Amino acid sequence: MGKNIAGETVNDRGGRELRVAVVTVSDKGAAGERRDDSGDLLEKLLLDFGAAHVSRAIVPDELPRIAAVLSSLCEHERSQLVITNGGTGLGPRDVTPEATLEVIDREAPGIAEAIRARSIEITPRGMLSRAVCGVCRDTLIINFPGSPRACEECFGVIRPVLGHALDLLAGRGRECGRG
Repeated sequence: MGKNIAGETVNDRGGRELRVAVVTVSDKGAAGERRDDSGDLLEKLLLDFGAAHVSRAIVPDELPRIAAVLSSLCEHERSQLVITNGGTGLGPRDVTPEATLEVIDREAPGIAEAIRARSIEITPRGMLSRAVCGVCRDTLIINFPGSPRACEECFGVIRPVLGHALDLLAGRGRECGRG
């Protein structure tokens, strides 16, 4: 880490310091009854990607609580990326997509579609995901499933485009089209 000419903190790839957060949605995790293995894995993947620090939160499967945490991370913490894990299925308490839709200004459906398509290649159960992705202010929010293996697979899907997506949101990116 160092400073650029404008005094901004930059990472070793020359980009601005990446502010990211992982929000684990789990009743048992929030109650301290289950380890947050998915959150731990996502933190490692994001640090390897170039994040200087990863903020973490664990919240129960309650729409108002999830939405409040997401909103705070976007508006007060000014996170550039928030990845949620858990609460994206068909269970009666799976409300992460609804909480995300409550907070975002616009959807980024291609990311969720790509994740779902890859998941379906691995297991037919991937089609049960209701995960969404979108933008709140200048923060990208992406819903992942709750299992560590699924989180790793989903991160593999977004990794090739993640830097470009964050640059576009920050006003630093070039157009996506070629030539």
